[in-house]
Amino acid sequence: MPSLTVRNLTPEIVDALKQRAASHGLSAEAEHREILRATLLLPPRRSFAEVLRSMPNVGHDQDFERAEDDGEAPDVLS
Repeated sequence: MPSLTVRNLTPEIVDALKQRAASHGLSAEAEHREILRATLLLPPRRSFAEVLRSMPNVGHDQDFERAEDDGEAPDVLS
């Protein structure tokens, strides 16, 4: 299996990796593999615009217009 060496990491990055690994119950090496897998192999997240475009058409804008407020709160507790 291929291996990868990462050089010139700052102590802050190494410490953060070790802390993250400990919080997940993993070694720093296993955590590093998981970060690489999650970042490189999972499908990319959709943008907000893509999510909006994927929403079905459920009516006309006027179907969702807000009723005028007469200033009096309805009695919802009765």
